[in-house]
Amino acid sequence: MAKLVAIHPQNPQQRLVTQVIDVLKSGGVIVYPTDSGYALGTVLGNKNGLEKIRQIRSLSKRHDFTLMMRDLSHIGEYAKLDNNAFRLLKKILPGAYTFILEGTRDVPKRLLHEKKKTIGVRVSEHGVVQALLEELGEPLMSVSLILEGHEFYDIDDVRDAVGNKVDLIIDDGYCPPEPTTVINLSTSSIEIIRRGAGDTSLLE
Repeated sequence: MAKLVAIHPQNPQQRLVTQVIDVLKSGGVIVYPTDSGYALGTVLGNKNGLEKIRQIRSLSKRHDFTLMMRDLSHIGEYAKLDNNAFRLLKKILPGAYTFILEGTRDVPKRLLHEKKKTIGVRVSEHGVVQALLEELGEPLMSVSLILEGHEFYDIDDVRDAVGNKVDLIIDDGYCPPEPTTVINLSTSSIEIIRRGAGDTSLLE
């Protein structure tokens, strides 16, 4: 059964954050809270962790994984950004948005969309996410925790569904699923793929 760690969302306890990072660095898969519900995460180079997440979510190789990043400064390492895209991201991040961008050579091929070679990018305002990424020093490979027949509002919902499939679950209390707004910036135009929690009026 997954280890359960209760981390304060506004004042994350450093020793507990370190415990989570230890699990990630030893090849673990975690469930963690974000500003748009719970997500599955593992470190960037963890091939086994990636496959485990694919199995949990029943994902095809055409599904865009998301790189959860601490701030805008890291995005250029993993995704191709022109000036217009950079200005847009700078204007509206952090927030509940996922941007689809063309990946760079630094992104493992197994993470990229099989045909389009794209990757999702997020910068979350959530205190636990920020604390984890600061300690980790690199992006988290991530997807939302969505399973058919399940709704994830609190930690009991998560434990019942995936408690025996992941290595650690971060308890953040009530964390309702509210999907991000998904915006495709991999072509010359801005395309809103899904309207969610992020305010699309900021794109105008």
